[in-house]
Amino acid sequence: MRQILVEAKPNSSKIKIERITGEVYKIHLTAPAVEGKANKQLIETLSGYFKVAKSLISIKTGKSAKTKVVTIG
Repeated sequence: MRQILVEAKPNSSKIKIERITGEVYKIHLTAPAVEGKANKQLIETLSGYFKVAKSLISIKTGKSAKTKVVTIG
């Protein structure tokens, strides 16, 4: 199991993943931060990036914050 720190940027013009350092990422999302839409898109985006099933990705802390700890695996 792997943990990463994610800074989510909702309402961006396009989806983009920036790796800041080893386990720190800035992820631009097109979805708004309303009703969990940005979190859902974040999980879908990370699933494609890390090539794992969406069910293996969870937001451990920060569900309603821009900075999140995400577990993969």
